[in-house]
Amino acid sequence: MYSQYTTAQEEEEFFMAYKGNADIFDCNFLLSNISEFAGMLAPFFQDIHLEAGLDEAGRGCYAGSVFAAAVILPKDFYHPLLNDSKQLKKKERDLLRPWIEKEAIDFAVSQISHEEIDRINILKASIKAMHQAVAMLKKKPGLLLVDGNRFIAYKKIPHQCFVKGDGCFASIAAASILAKTYRDEWMEKLHQEFPHYGWDRNKGYGTLQHRKAIEKWGLCPYHRKSFRLLPDQQK
Repeated sequence: MYSQYTTAQEEEEFFMAYKGNADIFDCNFLLSNISEFAGMLAPFFQDIHLEAGLDEAGRGCYAGSVFAAAVILPKDFYHPLLNDSKQLKKKERDLLRPWIEKEAIDFAVSQISHEEIDRINILKASIKAMHQAVAMLKKKPGLLLVDGNRFIAYKKIPHQCFVKGDGCFASIAAASILAKTYRDEWMEKLHQEFPHYGWDRNKGYGTLQHRKAIEKWGLCPYHRKSFRLLPDQQK
């Protein structure tokens, strides 16, 4: 549906970004080596530098912006409900959001528009949204914990990528909740303008209801045109 890379050099940069560069730390304590946190969210990856968890929401959607959040939590932060946002009910996410915002050392939420997604592609837009969220932080983190397996270094701040990181680290889980709740609110507002797509329920994802609405009504200005959503484009 979209091209991830523009040049071979960019492809190599994304490939190299998989491992991250957190190995520059000379730490005596890395939670990746401690079994006591198995089965629960780890409070941090290392105990020396301030960490920010990063995650995005809406990367696979047919319409609307992609959102990203950066969250710096206290090392002793704990809430029994905190988890990957996709594993939580709406009421649980809505309960956690103000708690995270109140208790976080710092947090920021950013969005990249559907027009920008179409211009630069969704992968670059997702990373750009995360970069913007980090730039909006008042506190400068010493390490970025990134959900997923692709990232581009931001201003020489060390980073580490984690597949399903929102189920591993508290700060990434918190970022996933903020990104999703902010984006869900945005899509509910857009639903008022185009109610026939059902964005109050599907939030722009490619559900059967959404696909049938596109077949009937066509695309609206908020749809991502680069995703080839019309039936004749998918042949």
